Amino acid sequence: MRVIFLLLLSMVAFAAEWSPSLSMKLKTIAEVLPSPDGKSVIWLETKAVIETEKSEMLTQIHFALVDGSGRRQLTQGDKSANAPAWASDGKSIYFASERSGKRNLYRLPVEGGEAEKLTDWKGVLGQFRVSSDGRFVAFSATEEDKDLEKRRKEKLDFRVVGAMPPRQSLWLLDLKEPLAAPKSVLKGEFHVASFDWSPDGKQIVVDRRVSSEANEAYSADIVELDVASGKTKLIAATNLFEAQPQYSPDGRFIVFERRAKKSSHDAEKIVLFTRATGQIRELAATPNDNPTVAGWAPDSKSIVIFEAKGTRSVVYRLPLDGPLETMYAPRSGVFGNVRMNAAGTYFGFPVQSLDQPVEAFVMALGGTPVQVSAANSGLELPPVAKSEVVSWKGKDGLAIEGILTYPANYVAGTKAPLILNIHGGPSGVFSESYVGAGGLYPIATFAAKGFAVLRPNPRGSTAYGAEFRNRVNQDWGGLDYKDIMLGVDHVIAMGVADAEKMCVMGWSYGGYMTAWTVTQTTRFRCAAMGAGITNHVSMYGTQDIPAVYEDYFGGPPWEQLSAYQRSSPMNFIQYVKTPTLILHGENDPRVPTTQGYEFHAALKRRGVPVKMVVYPRTPHGPNEPKFTQNVMEQNLNWAESYLK
Repeated sequence: MRVIFLLLLSMVAFAAEWSPSLSMKLKTIAEVLPSPDGKSVIWLETKAVIETEKSEMLTQIHFALVDGSGRRQLTQGDKSANAPAWASDGKSIYFASERSGKRNLYRLPVEGGEAEKLTDWKGVLGQFRVSSDGRFVAFSATEEDKDLEKRRKEKLDFRVVGAMPPRQSLWLLDLKEPLAAPKSVLKGEFHVASFDWSPDGKQIVVDRRVSSEANEAYSADIVELDVASGKTKLIAATNLFEAQPQYSPDGRFIVFERRAKKSSHDAEKIVLFTRATGQIRELAATPNDNPTVAGWAPDSKSIVIFEAKGTRSVVYRLPLDGPLETMYAPRSGVFGNVRMNAAGTYFGFPVQSLDQPVEAFVMALGGTPVQVSAANSGLELPPVAKSEVVSWKGKDGLAIEGILTYPANYVAGTKAPLILNIHGGPSGVFSESYVGAGGLYPIATFAAKGFAVLRPNPRGSTAYGAEFRNRVNQDWGGLDYKDIMLGVDHVIAMGVADAEKMCVMGWSYGGYMTAWTVTQTTRFRCAAMGAGITNHVSMYGTQDIPAVYEDYFGGPPWEQLSAYQRSSPMNFIQYVKTPTLILHGENDPRVPTTQGYEFHAALKRRGVPVKMVVYPRTPHGPNEPKFTQNVMEQNLNWAESYLK
């Protein structure tokens, strides 16, 4: 008996504990798509491949019946498969993959067999859509640059800054002739973004933009292409952002999203275009002013949309005439992108909550969600610490929310070291996602190590409406900063946080706010700035979306210099005393690495403890799992070294 008891103790001692490496074992779910008849469903599962010479994310397509039975993996191999789509008869699926070296289209029978390669594209392939009769595939793509390799060999591969990058055209493939040369059907001085087939397969409605550059992503108009003649007709061509068009099942209407201004944080509405008359009108507004169309109801009298609402998500029915109706609003948790089947009878989405990892769910219109995947059920995961939504008032009385994660096994009345984690954006948001999942900040591990974690949603965050998002215009580091500090004060007043042991950290705008915080106060023992903005003036001229800066600051720096300077951390660098960790991707076009270098050089010159880690090949956020895990470990180790 004593031997058995000791063995049980040994098993408990070696049970899994939360760590960044454990979080990286969790899979993610995306693109949950029910079949046309609603009897089965496919989805994407992504896992981290971390081996001696491998550090990559691998995505495969999975299948199940709508009751969750019959689960199996459809695609195999060491190359990812993505962008799944059902054939109209439900007997096969289409997907894209780089398994042949370049991204191409494939078709795979659901009942098994080898995937059939449909294209042999040498350029860069974008989106694709299959016509309703299954005869054609339309896809967006850029053509092969045949001279690029020659220029590289001859050392003539220079780049002209500001030159127009390659733009996607629209191509058509006859599925009766796989691997045949696709036909160019829409090409010009524009970039093809999203598009949709008409129900009769005679037209394609296209969201086209001036350029493929990120800075031009906020300008779009819509045209309708007649496939047979190649002629186009303007549907919406204003100075507003109009994109993501979709036909109604009966072909009478097209809906699209319209943003009031050419910026990412202004109000959006769903717009209805009547094809017979050319009439355009906006449908009812939504609570967050940021709806996404999932699809149409079968009768073409309403559409299904979804958007964030506070820390959660909501699916709505939006009638063509009448007010918005809630279809599904979870009592806790959050879901991702909602996908409708072709018949408009079912929709699928990934669902997770603060204490439950993500899985794929399917729901019939008017029904209840049913779990169909078991991506993370095989993992032996320790319990996660308690998390809850907390709220407080901003300086001007504005209601502010955040998510507070308590230390594991927290005893009421005890004070814990606090991690203040600030989101990006500023129009990002912290939602009720699983705290054990992999990411840049190991929330479950922080809690397991005895930390409390506050993740605030200050003004500027999305999920609270356009007016809330716009409250940071020309005021970065102003009332949004005060919202965050008042949230810290609230958690201290709750008796949870130890005011003498706090660390602030965040990525992108969260990195900016981290840098700003340490220039404004010395109340934090440490800071960890990830891809943070430190100098707005130099940032404007070196990043890829200066138009967004102009939206927030009221113009470029030569017109609004004081606005740029008064909220730049570098202009207050002399006040920093907080030991700071700086993490940055070497190939970051959004927040160039020079922003981190500026802060690092100044702190080092002033004798403030500072450490900077630069990740090669990395854009605005790490996409290699070894780097993601290391970012988590760097943040954890930095906090532990100063708070414990």
